Amino acid sequence: MGRFVWGALALIAAGWATSARAADLYGAPNTIKQSLLRPDSWAGPYLGVNLGYAWGSVANNPTKPSGFVGGVQAGYNWQNGAWVFGVEGDIQATGAEETFAPWKFSNPWFGTVRGRAGFALNNVLFFGTGGLAFGELRATTFGLSESHTNAGWTLGAGAEMAFAPNWSAKVEYLYVDLANSNFVITGASNGYRFGLIRAGLNYRF
Repeated sequence: MGRFVWGALALIAAGWATSARAADLYGAPNTIKQSLLRPDSWAGPYLGVNLGYAWGSVANNPTKPSGFVGGVQAGYNWQNGAWVFGVEGDIQATGAEETFAPWKFSNPWFGTVRGRAGFALNNVLFFGTGGLAFGELRATTFGLSESHTNAGWTLGAGAEMAFAPNWSAKVEYLYVDLANSNFVITGASNGYRFGLIRAGLNYRF
């Protein structure tokens, strides 16, 4: 897990560096490229889509569900100078699952409601994020199935770059902890903890 987390953070850092260099290329005022790439403000509502990959482990069970993740997000930003604060919610469908011996665990869906705080450098926004997470953990064994919807927490970081009027793209890493609950068919307290790296596209109104 540690290598995955450090790799994800390295990917985000590389994206930040690339975005910052791109911003420097458009430093001259009153150019067409500047007006396209530098938003007047990050403030206001936005709506978007995302796609990524999740990998994790189930508490008190050897399974390590992983798979692709896709969903939608919506949020609102407030801006004070270069500082940007906001709230964002998302809902995700996932293919994260794994079978080990008689046990199969999967995470069909999850969502988050998070605060965001960041610093804008021209058309690039660097941010941290954290808040509530919730989702389903499903266990299957010997033809029996049991599902629990648990609430937990999430924490992460990312970068977002405006590339055209009203449009921006982002990359972010989240760590999600869906709390344990008691499963009758496993006879144990099981929960799902996972890392998520995803890219997204937002339209800012």
